[in-house]
Amino acid sequence: MPQKSAYEIAVEQFDNTLPYLHLDPGVAEIMRAPKREMTVRFPVQMDDGTIRVFTGYRVQHSTAAGPAKGGIRFHPNVTLDEVKALAMWMTWKCAVVDLPFGGAKGGVVCNPKEMSLRETENLTRRFTTEISGIIGPMADVPAPDVNTNSQTMAWVMDTYAMHTGIQSSAIVTGKPIELGGSQGRTEATGRGVMISALAALQAKGIPIQGARVAVQGFGNVGAISAYLLQDQGAIVVAVSDSRGGIWNPNGLDVRDVLRYKAETGSVVGYPNTEAISNGDVLIVDCDVLVPAALEGAIHAGNAGQIKAQVIVEGANGPTTPEADEILNGNGRLLIPDILANAGGVTVSYFEWVQDLQSFFWSEAQVNARLQQYMSSAFDQVYAISQREQVSMRTAAYIKAISRVAKAIQLRGLYP
Repeated sequence: MPQKSAYEIAVEQFDNTLPYLHLDPGVAEIMRAPKREMTVRFPVQMDDGTIRVFTGYRVQHSTAAGPAKGGIRFHPNVTLDEVKALAMWMTWKCAVVDLPFGGAKGGVVCNPKEMSLRETENLTRRFTTEISGIIGPMADVPAPDVNTNSQTMAWVMDTYAMHTGIQSSAIVTGKPIELGGSQGRTEATGRGVMISALAALQAKGIPIQGARVAVQGFGNVGAISAYLLQDQGAIVVAVSDSRGGIWNPNGLDVRDVLRYKAETGSVVGYPNTEAISNGDVLIVDCDVLVPAALEGAIHAGNAGQIKAQVIVEGANGPTTPEADEILNGNGRLLIPDILANAGGVTVSYFEWVQDLQSFFWSEAQVNARLQQYMSSAFDQVYAISQREQVSMRTAAYIKAISRVAKAIQLRGLYP
């Protein structure tokens, strides 16, 4: 049986929620597909003087609740299908946390690891030029994603200003602090995962002190959520990156593993650990599992082997619908991506608000507001799951889709 694409999974998750809602079929049809899909092909001069043509995408799934919001990724495997799925998930992610945004996503098919800084800047500026007609502080606000960062956003912001003459720091989020970035943004997604994990453990009646945690994907989200959970008293027993995993049932010193990875390029080989595969991290004996790598990591083939009572999705789309059914049948409490990793877009919203008013908050204020937003969203979704006797994913979709549908109905149709 052929594997489903990311967009097929996103639509299936949407369709699976419709029986719990009493939506006008026309309103459902509006939300099932993106509002706008842009494909661009653009030339970039490389350092050796040759010209390469790149393909890029920007997809706006919905703007019913507000400006579109979503990251830009640079990766060799970027496809329009993937970008459409991520844009749809962004719509639900913003809605589930009650942010006044719709969902968008962008990407360029390239391998920045094989490009110089100048080539990456030229690519970023040219891609920004190509999509500049549909982005803007009140239209579509990009952010960093896979292989992009605060420097990338600085280039996007500057390029937009050169074309429009508008010096608006609110055009992108995830910027450097010096250009209007927000305190607390670097840790935001990982902190949101930690907040979700603590709430889920409480719901399950598992004390955080001594709770064993495994994290697949030791990048920004995975590593930060790991050391923040460790700070709360959890024991991190396994982590992995693209080269492999490490396991120590007595626990790892997460910040020291982070130091080791910075020095060697991988967690593999960290002293006093047993080498395990990336896949094995998912099935180690633990209480909390954080899949923070790529889509489809948990599938029908391995879901039945997962021992964790709580799964908190740090990545986007790490669990297939078939795996969802298995995990739910086994009594696992899975906190879906659109809730669990919404910390990043929530602090992006805070950054956007600070930029619009040119008034900035302390890191303590940002973290306190993040805690408030994430905890409130978790409580609302958990209440729906208990009331409707459905999984947390279905409950999150019920909340998110209802909110977007209401926005569409209130706005009406033009003309």
